[in-house]
Amino acid sequence: MNTENKTRRKFIKNTIAGTAALSMGGVLSGFSPKSYRNIVGANEQFRVGVMGVNSRGLALAKNFALQPNAEVVYISDVDSRAQAKCIDAVGKIQNAKPKGMADFRNALEQKDMDIMVIATPDHWHAPAAMMASEAGKHVYLEKPASHNPQEGEWLVETQKKYGNVIQMGNQRRSWPNVKEAIQVVHDGEIGNVYFAKGWYTNNRGPIGKGKEVPVPDWLDYELWQGPAPREAYRDNLIHYNWHWFWNWGTGEALNNGTHMVDLMRWGLQEKYPTVVNSVGGRYRYDDDWETPDTQVINYEFGNRSSMTWEGRSCNGRHIEGSSVGVMFYGDEGSIMIGGGNAYKIYDLKNNLVKDVKNDVKIDPRNKANPSQVLDGMHFQNFFEGIQSGASLNAGIESGHISTLLCQLGNISVRTQSTLHTDPSNGHIKGNKKARKLWSRKYEKGWKPKV
Repeated sequence: MNTENKTRRKFIKNTIAGTAALSMGGVLSGFSPKSYRNIVGANEQFRVGVMGVNSRGLALAKNFALQPNAEVVYISDVDSRAQAKCIDAVGKIQNAKPKGMADFRNALEQKDMDIMVIATPDHWHAPAAMMASEAGKHVYLEKPASHNPQEGEWLVETQKKYGNVIQMGNQRRSWPNVKEAIQVVHDGEIGNVYFAKGWYTNNRGPIGKGKEVPVPDWLDYELWQGPAPREAYRDNLIHYNWHWFWNWGTGEALNNGTHMVDLMRWGLQEKYPTVVNSVGGRYRYDDDWETPDTQVINYEFGNRSSMTWEGRSCNGRHIEGSSVGVMFYGDEGSIMIGGGNAYKIYDLKNNLVKDVKNDVKIDPRNKANPSQVLDGMHFQNFFEGIQSGASLNAGIESGHISTLLCQLGNISVRTQSTLHTDPSNGHIKGNKKARKLWSRKYEKGWKPKV
């Protein structure tokens, strides 16, 4: 390990232990100063495999390698170039290079792996997490939890069946100032909070109209598609643009909206809605992009509260001075949480009455690694859940609910209908057309099983 990475590991160790113990106190649920010291000083090394390492997965692999109580032992990717790059990057951070296993199913068979980190395209999230659970592995699952609501329910059932630990990548639930802001909402500092607004903005360019071309020799396209019905390979699909195709992706609502919808639901202390309505479309460019580039989703929770999420993939004008964020509105004031580990409180006359600053640089538009040090705190919560059964900040049941809310928004916009939903489980009432999108078709032989 080179000197720079040794220093960075020490910095992360000190950040996790020192900052948490000395300044956060009880802000981080389930973590006392003693438990933080125990985690960081623990002899146990969590042995980690990472699946899908082209972008976000590469950042996750490096960040897990930087954790003082983890070692990345396997890297799996259908892109041989991405796999080799990640192996090399991780090897420069820790004492040993991880082994490459292109097919993650082979990695799941290895006894010297405790955790599978999943950062694949969305259509693989739930199926891979279910397979890892069955193989006896704990799972760190990037958002969204699933490609469709049925998969989310299957995944929750699978976790209960095997009793493993699954942490979803809603990492803001472990950021100290964000947690503090939500607690401020819960404590009534802005009175009765009855409405929340979240947003995401960007300036994404066109993806063009793809041409069918031979599959590159560096790509296992059959395994990349996995459970999804087969489509011919096109030159504008891999790596990032799959987000905008319904067969593999879930659009901006789940790509980035999941984070803000999760924060809003957390702050309002709501689970499943009673009404969901969404409008939007692909307005900016004439290309192959199928999901909305502009979308608004509205949620009602009985007569208690409501919330809305606005996504603009192709116009990056900020809201409240931030490219991404959440605002909570109460009868005595408002609280703004932007893209970082910070928040502001305003009174009803729009006066700023409290400004809690962020001391860690965050770039919410960074596709791969917007918040490395803060995300380490989310990993440590995951580790403690494995070690001692501590409460997870973003367990899979919570992650499924937040994912489902975004999926309901997509179902609404795709069917051009208002959805009335069961507040006990989020299921769609009536509306046969919408209910057809609750699940999906699978390639023969690839359907997940609980």
